[in-house]
Amino acid sequence: MDDNAGQQPTGPMFSASGLSPAELFDHCLTEEGLAGLWWMLDSGRYDLRAPEEAALLCVAWLLRAGKRGAAAELVEELRPFAGEVRFAPHPADRPVPDADAVHVRTVGEVSRTLARRSPRPGIRTQHEAITVWGPFEDELLGHWLRAEQDPADGAALLARYRHLAATHTSCTKHLDPKSNAAVLRRALEETVAGRELSPRLAGLLRHAVASMVARRGRPGSAGHARLRRAQAEQADRPAHHDLAALVLRRLAPLDVGGGVADVEALLVPVTTDEAAACGLPARTAVPASVRAVVASARSAPLAALLEHGAIPSAEVLGEVAGQLIVTLTALGYADEALRTLIAATYRARGDRRYPLWWTPEQHARTTALPWVRAVTPGDAGPAEQARTALRMLGEVCVRAFPGAGLPNLLVLMLSRLARSAALPVSFAAEPFADSRSGMADPDVLGPARTAAGLLRGTVYERYYGIDYAEVLELADAGDREGFARLCAERAGRPGRPLAGDPAVVEQARILTTFNLATLVVQLDVAPRDGWGSSARGAFAAATGAAATARSTACAWRQLLFHLALCDADEQARVLAWIGDRAARLPARRAARIALPLADLRLAAATATGAAP
Repeated sequence: MDDNAGQQPTGPMFSASGLSPAELFDHCLTEEGLAGLWWMLDSGRYDLRAPEEAALLCVAWLLRAGKRGAAAELVEELRPFAGEVRFAPHPADRPVPDADAVHVRTVGEVSRTLARRSPRPGIRTQHEAITVWGPFEDELLGHWLRAEQDPADGAALLARYRHLAATHTSCTKHLDPKSNAAVLRRALEETVAGRELSPRLAGLLRHAVASMVARRGRPGSAGHARLRRAQAEQADRPAHHDLAALVLRRLAPLDVGGGVADVEALLVPVTTDEAAACGLPARTAVPASVRAVVASARSAPLAALLEHGAIPSAEVLGEVAGQLIVTLTALGYADEALRTLIAATYRARGDRRYPLWWTPEQHARTTALPWVRAVTPGDAGPAEQARTALRMLGEVCVRAFPGAGLPNLLVLMLSRLARSAALPVSFAAEPFADSRSGMADPDVLGPARTAAGLLRGTVYERYYGIDYAEVLELADAGDREGFARLCAERAGRPGRPLAGDPAVVEQARILTTFNLATLVVQLDVAPRDGWGSSARGAFAAATGAAATARSTACAWRQLLFHLALCDADEQARVLAWIGDRAARLPARRAARIALPLADLRLAAATATGAAP
């Protein structure tokens, strides 16, 4: 094995073409092969279709880091399997995503969405009306505006109409017998047949001609020419489905399982070469509807996705949670090339948007792979990484989505991370109860106990009228049936099950804070801008134009929680801010929160001992 490759190459130095796995394994350990692997490490231009394809890249990294003994041990451990398993990466034209990059949708998902774009019937109808029937109506009107009408010209116009009607069937406006064009055509049929127009038809003809001239101008006049020119320009604009097809072709070379690092490069106007190949006008801009679809596959750090609005809700955050765990794992490696390689290795096991592919067991299996283990720093403990991921996800939820509760998808991910972190922490997930027995889920009592310890004596307790002493007694006794009964009684629906009644479920959310208290107490989660900022964000969510009754109730619950963690001075400032904003709300939205706001002020005054 030669670890001295000399000068850094400027491109991949080996190819898998025609080589068996064993031959490729041996070739990668030559001077030329190692040079190619080092180039891949530095450029990131490799593709891992399975975790084992990272093995020889790890060997190359160990050699370059001066860890020759560890590299030799890893090679000897891999060699017995080299005849059957490919341990080398595939060369790629583009770098793998950065270690901290995540995406909401994959290139494959975006491509399928664009491929479903088809011509809209309304667009086709409008195009036909402008390019076919508009010019014909001009000819028809011109015929009647002439001082003398030639019967031969009239017969030719009627023949032309029959041909157009047979071949252009999208626009049917010309079939309306009450339309001006139909009146002109009916009068033409009478004169071509040698019949005199009836007084009624002659009157309709005069009215139709006058109306068409008044609306569009005489055919050939300057005003009429401007109108038809503008309509022609509109008709010549490429249809959105044609531009979607163009962007789909741009996406074709990309990895269908990953995101898009450079979204803007895919959304440039039609180039000269593309115009020559597909007939679209050069410099035509990609429409906003297509841009939005492609932008959903943006691959970037979480902060950048939040800034671009690519993660609009806590539910979407839950969808990328698995990728974030991979990112945090990779960030434990100091070397940039190794960090990128480790992220690519974990992603190769299951790079899917839906997050539940990630499990602690799968993550541990990847961590235990010999080549991953060989390059892992001694201080990169998986438990600490899991705790870091827990705190980061919790802080992002509180900061970026202060008015949204934790979605079930994210709660399940937090539960798995807690197991990986070896933390004795439980997270309550809906529906909170066993559908058969009606008893509360065992994981509900822990968050309820934590909430009672954190929020006793606060505005949250007083607003919701919670008897935290009773909650603590039920939680400490493990009384799952009693907790379910308490939720039903608080909802005013005694005897109703916790699992199926929305009002009873809402009481479980209130008593557990839907895991917010757990994040604060067990993981020290706190918004960087303070709890007052989160309370303001929750109020804005509760009173937004798009708020529904359910989202308002959720945001109001979040508001109460954030407010309860403010000190007295900050709480007073937030309440004053809320009062000012409430006074500016439209009447309907102001009426929706009038009673809850009055209760909030009363609860805050009672909690502080001040007059309401």
